[in-house]
Amino acid sequence: MKKNLLPLLFLVATATLSAQEKSGWKFGGALPAITYDNNLGFQYGALVKFFNYGNPSVFPDFNDHIYMEASRFTKGSGIFRIMFESNSLLKNIHFTTDLSYLPDKASYFYGFNGYESVYKKNWIDSEHQAYRSEMFYRYERNQFRFKNDFQGKLAGENLKWAGGLAFQKFEPNSVDIDKMNKGKTDKLPPVAEMPGLYERYQALNIITPDEAKGGWVNTLKAGLMYDTRDNRSNPMKGVWTEAGIEAAPPFMGNNWSFYKFYFIHRQYFTIVENDLSFVYRLGYQTNLWGKTPFFYQSQVITSMLTRAQSEGLGGATTLRGVLKNRVVGDGFALANLELRWKPLYFKFLKQSWYLGVNLFYDMGMITRKIEMPDNLAPNFVAQYTGENFSDYFNFGAETLHQSAGISIMPVMNHNFVIAIDIGKAFNAQDGNIGFSIGLNYLF
Repeated sequence: MKKNLLPLLFLVATATLSAQEKSGWKFGGALPAITYDNNLGFQYGALVKFFNYGNPSVFPDFNDHIYMEASRFTKGSGIFRIMFESNSLLKNIHFTTDLSYLPDKASYFYGFNGYESVYKKNWIDSEHQAYRSEMFYRYERNQFRFKNDFQGKLAGENLKWAGGLAFQKFEPNSVDIDKMNKGKTDKLPPVAEMPGLYERYQALNIITPDEAKGGWVNTLKAGLMYDTRDNRSNPMKGVWTEAGIEAAPPFMGNNWSFYKFYFIHRQYFTIVENDLSFVYRLGYQTNLWGKTPFFYQSQVITSMLTRAQSEGLGGATTLRGVLKNRVVGDGFALANLELRWKPLYFKFLKQSWYLGVNLFYDMGMITRKIEMPDNLAPNFVAQYTGENFSDYFNFGAETLHQSAGISIMPVMNHNFVIAIDIGKAFNAQDGNIGFSIGLNYLF
């Protein structure tokens, strides 16, 4: 049975004060969502934001920000998150802390090194004769995250230092097919009968036994930032550039020790004052040395999370329209270009709103590949008699992944931003059309 996704979005913006009375702590908006996925079940839950605008008010900026989300699918996946952001709690330091539990009973897994791992859409299409399982490109991955990020002035108003401390535990496993089959007439085949790509990568020792057990990834982060944005939620001019190193040293209790370099440059140009801008983001991330476990390879390092997850390449936070986590390697390059327009301003429930419309073009590729075992081809032939090596691997095929699309952005009081993204991948190996609903501008 094909996946059936029916998003129903309801916006609640209850207000007791007019938009001109923004001082002190104020309710920033709430967003309940109900969705259904044939494999994951019904999703139910809500998110809510609160802002402290100070007294005297600094609106549309803010001193402090609290974000809370609790949502769950009936078959186990979910998001449970509390995030606190402050410009006032620690003197002259911008501080964020994020405590999250992210159970994912069917996380996407398409292999490594982009196009060098072949994607067979027909294998997950239950109406096609080549069908294997809707869960063929999935695995279970539960994540606990306690993340703290700090930024402070280094020289003048714009040059800043950045630091971070994070404790994360990952628990990978095979998809619980029995749980997925509950209440379904068209049953998914058990893993023993039809192992997915995750199980095959273990059998081929691409994913080692130690990695398959999961574990803690505890990291330190240090870097520099240059920030001249005119505001944080949707800048119209300025630059925001950061570079640094994230380290997972052995003394922090890590089973895997690695060091990564990251660089992100964002720039904003005003075309029509207040209403039209051109913006772009360039990103580069690479492993400097050490071994990064496979379940951490999809993490995109940033100075501060703006959504529940920062993963890719592929998906709502990196390549919109491309399959989530389709492009995973030891290093990658990324570019996002957007034309941002505000065609409509209005009042609703005593609040100030505008409607944003963005046109975007995204691209990225692997710059440093994850190494494959030397005996991969003979090992594959020995284990999978009758199957084609070329249905899984296409070495040397990696090139630019591209997508384009449109975003609709209802925004309340400048800071509560709903992002509705529709993206189209240029290559069928990256999927077709992606749709997502989240919060905040991409950058």
